[in-house]
Amino acid sequence: MDAVLRILVVEDNPDLAANLVDYLAARGHLADAAGDGQSGLRLAAQGDYDVILLDLMLPGIDGLTLCRRLRQEAGRLTPILMLTARDTLDDKIAGLEAGADDYVVKPFALREVAARVKALARRAQAGSPRQTLQVGDLVFDTGPFSVQRAGAGIVLPPIPLRLLEALMRASPRVLGRDELVRAVWGDAPPDSDALRAHMHVLRNAIDKPFAQPLLRTLRGIGWQIAEAS
Repeated sequence: MDAVLRILVVEDNPDLAANLVDYLAARGHLADAAGDGQSGLRLAAQGDYDVILLDLMLPGIDGLTLCRRLRQEAGRLTPILMLTARDTLDDKIAGLEAGADDYVVKPFALREVAARVKALARRAQAGSPRQTLQVGDLVFDTGPFSVQRAGAGIVLPPIPLRLLEALMRASPRVLGRDELVRAVWGDAPPDSDALRAHMHVLRNAIDKPFAQPLLRTLRGIGWQIAEAS
């Protein structure tokens, strides 16, 4: 039997919010709902939720601002699944850079949302033995999930963190798309843009501020983190 999850739905469309709450409740989960950004932020910051479903177009405080404030001001690491009607790669990247973990594009199937909720909760609850990974001047402590490069701290959302961990554990081996998707999403693979969007976030964080890039794309093959040979 699946674990009971506490889920917060922040969505201003009352019909969609009710459908989500009813569908999740029918599967044994406990779901609360907020119809605007202010109440969503208050509940998310104060409540002990396993996953948050967050619409980007909200009255009061928009979803991107809510996500940033929840991460940066409230210090909450609760997994966030974006619900977005915007399906361009730039829109998806903006949400991921704000601190979201994953996204679904409207209109979506409720079954897909439930699968992604389970996958996010499972990843958040799965612990791995503490280990320090290092490639060049990039250091990843897997215990507190802290990343530094050249002594400077780097803050990453959970999905780019897991991509980084998989790539650093494999370094200098190249990981193909299918291998990375399995390592991060397991049995709930994302749409075709998701990996590219998360890689963009990862590259901007660990390479863009530094002179020597470590993350390489080998077209048609995969990705690699390694020092220049």
